[in-house]
Amino acid sequence: MTKSLYVRVVITFVGAVIVSMLLGLMLNGRFTDQIRYSVQDSMILTGKKIIQAYINAYPNNTDAVLLGLSAFPNYSIRLLDGEGTVLFESVAKKDKPPEFHEKAIEYVLQGGIFQRQQNKSKNPTIGLPFTINDKHFALFVETNYDDIDQIFAHAIRNEMLVILGIGSLFIAIAARYVVRPLQRLTRATRLMAKGDFNVRLKSKHKDEIGQLTASFNQMAQELGAIEQTRRQFVSDVSHEIQSPLTSIKGFTHALMQKQMDEGNRMRLLGIIAEESDRLSRLSEDLLQLSSLDYEHLKLNVSNYRLDEQVRGVIIALEPQWSGKSLVVSLEAEPLLLSADRDRLNQLWMNLLGNAVKFTDNGDNIAIAIRDLGDHVLTTIKDSGQGIPEDELGNIFKPFYKVDKARDRAIHGNGIGLSIVKRIVDLHEGEIQISSRMGEGTTVTVSLPKHR
Repeated sequence: MTKSLYVRVVITFVGAVIVSMLLGLMLNGRFTDQIRYSVQDSMILTGKKIIQAYINAYPNNTDAVLLGLSAFPNYSIRLLDGEGTVLFESVAKKDKPPEFHEKAIEYVLQGGIFQRQQNKSKNPTIGLPFTINDKHFALFVETNYDDIDQIFAHAIRNEMLVILGIGSLFIAIAARYVVRPLQRLTRATRLMAKGDFNVRLKSKHKDEIGQLTASFNQMAQELGAIEQTRRQFVSDVSHEIQSPLTSIKGFTHALMQKQMDEGNRMRLLGIIAEESDRLSRLSEDLLQLSSLDYEHLKLNVSNYRLDEQVRGVIIALEPQWSGKSLVVSLEAEPLLLSADRDRLNQLWMNLLGNAVKFTDNGDNIAIAIRDLGDHVLTTIKDSGQGIPEDELGNIFKPFYKVDKARDRAIHGNGIGLSIVKRIVDLHEGEIQISSRMGEGTTVTVSLPKHR
């Protein structure tokens, strides 16, 4: 089977032309019949003109008219009187004189018009009656149709061969013009399969080929961005895992090789336990982020009181915010929401936990829930040190941390906000974060009330 699109296009065209030629040959018989009828009508018209010329020349100048009839090279002409006597005869082909049946001669002399179609042995013939001074005559005209038939058939064959040749040449050129962009796309796709996502194609076409090229360039760009994100993600995960593992390994060797008092031993064991918890949280967050990124994830939607959920999250985090002497306020009216309760509970835990984590001791956190009709707007505002404006566009990326978050005293791996963003997207909502250094941070979450 031919795999080349170029060859298949050319073969398809040539095959279509050949089929068309075969159909033309099948219809050739019909066209030939039409030509025969046309020739026969022309013969009748010619015969009438001959008769009129003979009548006008009768009786003195008939010889001149009959002599002129010999000038018709493709016609055999025979003139007979009322007794059936041949007055004149000219034969187009000397080796094949015309044959007329006696019944045909009698029929014409009696006033009938004789017409004979071509068959295998005889050419088209017409017989016309006419009368001069009550004398009956019959004029028979036979055409040498074999020559016309052969010329017509030869012309048709030549025309078809020319069409086949020129058409094949044009389609070969046109097919190469069409296939060339596809060949470039194939080469570019192979480069992309090898990991080169910087490949780009140029096209001036505005048709389907141009659209395909534009789609390919867009795909290459998006795959390149995905690949860059993947590499960065792997690098960040490796960094996050390597740091606690290094600590655990170092302190474990210290415990194994050194003699130390109970106090120092417990301090090192505490650090190992803390780093182990850090690895455990990282693993849980990665699994959570992976499950939220699953394409066919379905939410477990139910109706519940959003204000009660947020109030429960505040109570659950009381040890953290009360330990920092923070003032947490909630402004909310009873409000029903249709959503995945467990996912949103995780969302509020992350957002409020971040607010508590990055707010200085003795400051305050304000939470407000507002009903906007079709949507619910939840705002969490803290009075912490804030986030630099040039970093706000990156905070939803996995493992991204602002400088303050890198403080060893503040636990976190930079995945929390990525999980939050995915949960909001799954609920077809929106999340915005605004912040200024020294003025705190405000997180606004807009969710549809009904799903």
